[in-house]
Amino acid sequence: MRIAALLLASLLVPLAVPAHPARPLPERMAYTGGGSQLITAEAPSLGATTGTLTWWDRRGGRWVAAGSAPARFGAKGLAEGDSRVQGTDTTPTGLFTLPYAFGVAPAPHGIHYPYRHATDESWWCQDNESRRYNRWVEGLPRDCRAGESEHLTAYASQYARALVIGFNYGRPVRGRGAGIFLHVNGRGATAGCVSVSAEAMDRVLMWVHPLRRPHIAIGTTSGPTAITRY
Repeated sequence: MRIAALLLASLLVPLAVPAHPARPLPERMAYTGGGSQLITAEAPSLGATTGTLTWWDRRGGRWVAAGSAPARFGAKGLAEGDSRVQGTDTTPTGLFTLPYAFGVAPAPHGIHYPYRHATDESWWCQDNESRRYNRWVEGLPRDCRAGESEHLTAYASQYARALVIGFNYGRPVRGRGAGIFLHVNGRGATAGCVSVSAEAMDRVLMWVHPLRRPHIAIGTTSGPTAITRY
């Protein structure tokens, strides 16, 4: 009887069903920008300063990872892009365009993306009072104070090569933030950008192509700023 009871009990235990692999991250997003290339920068939480950068290709109707690397975020973590405040050392979340690449170093050989070479006259204006707010300028305009801007060649390591992230770029809102880039790692967390190793930065620049309309999505794994909401 005991053997029969054990056999009956075993039949009543549901069979283990193998878990279906999770769909690729871009396929779980609300929108990916409409192109066939996407970069995702995902952090485990808003307070995190590290996470993962992955670049994706859309092939045959599906998203496929083309590469991945550890990423760094702002020293104070991340913040919702629509309500972020300038000077808070937070990386804005959201889905953004990638207007162009730039660098203190020459463009990698064979790059397809528009690339601007930074010189000693190259600045990124972050002065809220300037008409050139959140724009590259060659030589500082009179209304753009040096103390409120970044001299690009002063960050020769971090800005050796970089991609402009189109946060607050199309129609800049004063006080929201300026000069948000994907760039090479410095010594630690960033002032609000996303950074990766120099090798990963070069791989991204050799991969990205303007005809494929790439975007970057920055967010967390869950919650109101989950990357899947963008």
